[in-house]
Amino acid sequence: MNSENLPPLIDAHCHLNYDYSPKQLEQLVQEAKDQGVVALVTIGTEMATIEEVQKISDQFPEIYHTLGVHPHEAITWQDGDFEKLKKAAVHPKCRAIGEIGLDYHYDHSPPDVQRKRLEEQLHLAIVLKKPVVIHSRDAEEDLLLLLTHYAKRVSTGVIPGMIHCFSGTRTFGQACLDLGFYISFSGIITFKNAESLRECAREFPLDRILVETDSPYLAPIPHRGKKCEPSMVRLTANKLAEVRGITFETVAEATTANAKRFFKI
Repeated sequence: MNSENLPPLIDAHCHLNYDYSPKQLEQLVQEAKDQGVVALVTIGTEMATIEEVQKISDQFPEIYHTLGVHPHEAITWQDGDFEKLKKAAVHPKCRAIGEIGLDYHYDHSPPDVQRKRLEEQLHLAIVLKKPVVIHSRDAEEDLLLLLTHYAKRVSTGVIPGMIHCFSGTRTFGQACLDLGFYISFSGIITFKNAESLRECAREFPLDRILVETDSPYLAPIPHRGKKCEPSMVRLTANKLAEVRGITFETVAEATTANAKRFFKI
């Protein structure tokens, strides 16, 4: 089956400015297209790589991007970065503010600094009327408080955001859905020890679910331990279909429509 006959998919979260050697970017994009991936969203994580991320998005018609400062990088924020980010985020192919959020698992930036940077970037999303791409790890209570306050201020008709690479509790996921957020599943749902996550993937509403690779991280089975690539999003979608007991075509159609709606593709 050639790519023209494959149900289209969108990789809602990947990092194309990272190292995929020996493969070059053109090869990664072509291999994704060969697997029916019709669009990719490459994610910004720090101020220093804004131009790099924009350049990738400009180079390929099927690639869009987001811009933001990851919680790991919160401590690197400098005076004037808010205005720099605001200016960069009006780029026509910048479709969201992110990857932003809270991560208490690692100690790369103090929690209070993470929260301050997150609040500032949530405010920016409101100003620009763009959704946010949220990173969450071991910080659900604090994060939900901030997201609840944020969601109340989002303009009518604007999707508040997505929880990327969802690996949290079902309670947290449902609370985010109740706020209007979308949930994005990665290759983690293929891992043997991820049954609780598969339960969420089975129960959460299909019209709010996205699929992603988070490449080069979290390669799905049977590629676990290797460098993840955007073409592998098909394996995540296939597992999602399996756990929900529906056809791959149904999952592809729904998640692609969801991603197009979310990112205005």
